[in-house]
Amino acid sequence: MKSSLKGKVAVVTGAGRGLGRQTAIHLAGNGAEVVAVSRNKEELDATVRTINQAGGSALAIPSDVSRLEAVEELKREIEQRLGLVSILVNAAGIFGPIQLVKDSDPQRWIQTMAVNLFGPYLTCRAFVGGMIQARWGRIINFTSAASLHPPGPLNSAYGTSKVALNQFTRHFAAELEGTGVTANVLHPGDVKTEMWSAIRAEAEGMGPEADGYRKWVGWVEQTGGDDPQRAADLVFRLLSDEAAAVNGRFLWIEGGLQSPIPSWSDASGVQPWR
Repeated sequence: MKSSLKGKVAVVTGAGRGLGRQTAIHLAGNGAEVVAVSRNKEELDATVRTINQAGGSALAIPSDVSRLEAVEELKREIEQRLGLVSILVNAAGIFGPIQLVKDSDPQRWIQTMAVNLFGPYLTCRAFVGGMIQARWGRIINFTSAASLHPPGPLNSAYGTSKVALNQFTRHFAAELEGTGVTANVLHPGDVKTEMWSAIRAEAEGMGPEADGYRKWVGWVEQTGGDDPQRAADLVFRLLSDEAAAVNGRFLWIEGGLQSPIPSWSDASGVQPWR
């Protein structure tokens, strides 16, 4: 058990499985007091058991972070039991409908925005005040390279949610300059998770419009996908003193299957009204 994060409370959403689970285990293994959050209690309990068996410390709190009242209750419970949060990792996410807009299920489309965008907004809003008060905090939102790829059919819900998450995080990071708190997005790689399985199942019986998805599914299957530990490692690096100036960036794992592509650079140009 390492102790570099000893004394820090870390909230990880989507911690019941996949990338969120891997990140929660890694942070606990480095001494953080982890609050594992997701809607599935059984999966959370399994994550916490793994952490505790390895000598770490974790607390499972089932919650739907896309709902304001649920996040407010989550904040109250964490602060009453553990104190202020220092680290927030928003790893919860859904892919949503793989459908043409004209045929899309409005409830699934809107739910994709709720989980992938509104959830991070609500948790950032809830916990950032304590970080600013402490003059130290790290916020990491899991995005996707899909937000940088050329638009294509069937991906309007997920792609839009991640583009919006990127832009929200950039605005949020601009507000945090000079506070000791940072906010960034990261692409965790092309990982063979439950989301990958869901995409495979939905695209399998579709027509030629879903060829791109089937090719991606096959590529991940053939390569084995990226190791989810690489995303957890990147999260951990962002918690170091050396990363204190990294703010408002789109970050990539090291040695991922997909080579980094341009996202955005420092703002340029002059606004004539300033």
